[in-house]
Amino acid sequence: MGMAEARLVATPPWAGEFRLNEPMRKHTSWRVGGPAARAYFPRSLQDLAAFLRSIPSAEPVLLVGLGSNLLVRDGGIRGTVVFTHGALKQMHLVKGADGVSLVYAEAGVASPKVARFAATNALRGGEFLAGIPGTVGGALAMNAGCFGSECWDAVERVLTVSRDGQVRRRGRQDYEIGYRHVALHAGERQEARREKVQSAEAAPASSSSSTPSSEEYFAAAWFRFAAGDPKLARTTITELLQRRIDSQPLEQPNAGSVFRNPPGDYAARLIESCGLKGFAIGGAMVSTKHANFIVNTGAATAADIEALIEHVRQTVQERCGVALEREVRIVGEATGGVYGR
Repeated sequence: MGMAEARLVATPPWAGEFRLNEPMRKHTSWRVGGPAARAYFPRSLQDLAAFLRSIPSAEPVLLVGLGSNLLVRDGGIRGTVVFTHGALKQMHLVKGADGVSLVYAEAGVASPKVARFAATNALRGGEFLAGIPGTVGGALAMNAGCFGSECWDAVERVLTVSRDGQVRRRGRQDYEIGYRHVALHAGERQEARREKVQSAEAAPASSSSSTPSSEEYFAAAWFRFAAGDPKLARTTITELLQRRIDSQPLEQPNAGSVFRNPPGDYAARLIESCGLKGFAIGGAMVSTKHANFIVNTGAATAADIEALIEHVRQTVQERCGVALEREVRIVGEATGGVYGR
C-alpha cells in the first residue's frame, strides 16, 4: 500500500484526516505497538461528532490522547482509533452560575496546560494536574491523580460525545467516582440506551447501521478552582514538577504508574520488596528509580512489556499475598497484524 492510500483525507461530513494502518508506536508514551487499522484525526468536537455518526455503530472505536496510560499490543488494533490531542484543544474561562470563574478544557488538552492556565488566571487547586502526563479526557476517564489530589476533585460538570455522535452535558451526580474509577450510574446508562434506541427507530433504515451503542466519551470538562495567588500557584507547580523529575524515570519511555495502589499500601513498595527493581524481560525493565514504572530501554516490544507486567503481578501475589490491579490499559491483538479496509 502506497503512502497516498495510507494517508487519506476524509470527505464531508468529515473535515479531519483519515489514515489506514497508522503506527501506534508514534502515539503511545511507551513507543511500542502495532498499527491501528483505521485512524482519524478530527479538527474539532463538532467534526468528531460528525465522524462518529457517519461510521457503522458496530465499528470498534478507541479515543486516544497522548497515549500515556496505554499499551497497544504488537498485532495492532482492529477498528478505528480517534486521536483527540490535536483537535479537542479549546480552553478558556467561563462564568459559573454563581459568578465564579470556571476553567473549560476540552479532552485533548494536556493536563499540565490546565494547571498552568489556572495558575496564570489566579486560580489555585489545579497545580497537581501538572504531574499528570496525559490529557483531560484520559484524566476524566480514570480519575487520574497525583500528589494527594484527583481529577474529579475539581470537576463541576462534563461534556460527553456518544458513539452515535450526540453531545450532552452531565453533572458529577451522573457518575460513580472512586479511586482510578469513573462510570455512569446504572440509571443514566439505561436512559442513554433508551434515547439512542428511540432515535434509531425514528431514523430511516440504513444498511450501515446496527443496534446503537450507549458508549460515551468525555469531550470536555468545567473545572472549579479556588481563587488564589498566581505566583504561589506557579511556585507550587514548579516544586511538584521537580518532585516528579526526582522520583520518576522520565528520561526513558514509560506509561506512568503501572499498578493502582492497594488500600493502605503502595504498589511501588510491594514491587521493590520483592527485589524486582531492574528486572527485565527483553527490552522492558522495572525502573530502578521507581518500582511501579516499567520502562522501554530502547528495543522493547509490547509483548515484552505485557509479559513483565504479568510477572510483576504474579510475583507480588505469591510473595506478598496482594493482588495488584493494573492502572494501564492494554488493547489490541497480540499477533497477526491488522490491515485497513
